Amino acid sequence: MNKTVILQGSSRSFGDTQKIVNSFALKSNFDIIDLNTKNIGHYDYEYKNAADDFMPLITDVITNYSTIIFATPVYWYTMSGIMKAFFDRISDVIRTEKDLGRQLRGKKMAMISTSNGNDLVKGFNMPFVESAKYLGMQYLGDIHTWVEQEKIPEEVNNILDTFLATLKKTI
Repeated sequence: MNKTVILQGSSRSFGDTQKIVNSFALKSNFDIIDLNTKNIGHYDYEYKNAADDFMPLITDVITNYSTIIFATPVYWYTMSGIMKAFFDRISDVIRTEKDLGRQLRGKKMAMISTSNGNDLVKGFNMPFVESAKYLGMQYLGDIHTWVEQEKIPEEVNNILDTFLATLKKTI
């Protein structure tokens, strides 16, 4: 299996992050899953959200993909709430479905962030880098993108092309 999926984690399914993700997917032929279309509750210690969409989704991702690219807008200097809820719920997999959770080991992870300008704060990628380490995944890197006046600037297209070339060497 050598398939890649982009998990889009924006509160707007058709916003700037989606523009970037769609452009990248057209160039790469990677699959896209929009987390905003899923019912994923927040993590809780009593697993009250066990019947939501998280377990079927993470099972699909772990079973069918070797590389996961997280795409998130920058909200208040960090990942989106939807993306954070998804990351928190990985705890469910490594606690209640350990055999499934162990299958994250050896998979690959990357990240694409999006905002209104080339203004990403230092350290934004830390939760992704450290989560990959903790889960035994290989972190392939990250890029920051932006949209200006509803369009992807040429500079960002170049960043996407370079990132895709880099990823293709490792996936």
